[in-house]
Amino acid sequence: MEAQELWEITLRSLLVAGLATFLAGVFGVPLGLFLALRAPGRLPRVLLYTGMGLPSVVVGLLFYLLLSRQGPLGGLGLLYTPWAMVLAQAVLALPLVASFLYAGARARAEEVRALVKSLGGREAQVPPTLLWESRRALAAGLASGFGAAISEVGAATLVGGDIRHQTRVLTTAIVLETRKGELEAALALGAVLLGVSLLVVALLLILEEDA
Repeated sequence: MEAQELWEITLRSLLVAGLATFLAGVFGVPLGLFLALRAPGRLPRVLLYTGMGLPSVVVGLLFYLLLSRQGPLGGLGLLYTPWAMVLAQAVLALPLVASFLYAGARARAEEVRALVKSLGGREAQVPPTLLWESRRALAAGLASGFGAAISEVGAATLVGGDIRHQTRVLTTAIVLETRKGELEAALALGAVLLGVSLLVVALLLILEEDA
């Protein structure tokens, strides 16, 4: 594999996993805060924690059925595009972001609510205050969600199709090179994937410590 193609695959992997983590944060943060502040019954928490172990191939299959030509969202033309991979990976990352935030915010929810009210604040000010106080849990959740997104292969293969110069990412490239018997190339791609994951997670943890 040429260096230019390796850069292309690496950047695509980062972009897809980064957008998926962003989407997971957009929906996972309100969900985690809602669960922490409202303290619902056991069922929502069981569903949330179960989502942390979602098999990527099952998520990929569901999105394939939704986005295929005969599926309800087939008219969007998203199948075998990076956007389909972003959506599938966001579903995998969302429970991780929400669960980490929920676990970090639950213990401080009442304390933060009492503090806001004692300072004359309104109930609407409680969620953003709780989010700031739980920023370390949020950083851990985002790091975990990004790790899950960039390392999965099942959903990326099913909805992306591993099309060269279009939807090929590091994980699907590793599978391809292994099937071809190019084990050195597969190991090199694996090293790049590990390096990228370590770099992004380390950056998030540094930001968490400085916050």
